[in-house]
Amino acid sequence: MLTKKYNILKILFTGLFSFLLATSAMAHSPLKNTTPTDESTVLELPENLLLNFKDSMRMTRMTLTNPDQDIIEINLIKYKTFISDYSIPMKNMGKGIYVVKWRGLGSDGHAMNGSFSFLVK
Repeated sequence: MLTKKYNILKILFTGLFSFLLATSAMAHSPLKNTTPTDESTVLELPENLLLNFKDSMRMTRMTLTNPDQDIIEINLIKYKTFISDYSIPMKNMGKGIYVVKWRGLGSDGHAMNGSFSFLVK
């Protein structure tokens, strides 16, 4: 009898844990796409970097590493609200690999971060 109760509790706990895990995964605002796309090759640096998130988020930090390996802090002063589409103006810094690292808060309060890179030929 005790084993049967233990098994029922084990099943209920496993189900509850799975539900909570799935719910928390859905709560985040993942990055849907970028322009340029991650690991792409482009002929010239675009005028703007575009980041599109599944849901609104507030960007709190973004850096760009340019081909000279300089780490540039992106000014996010105009992005104080929760939005899903970011357009970051760029200055041409030559050919090479660019790495963008970002950090922010999803509209649900979860901290998010990520990165993407691209090559300018």
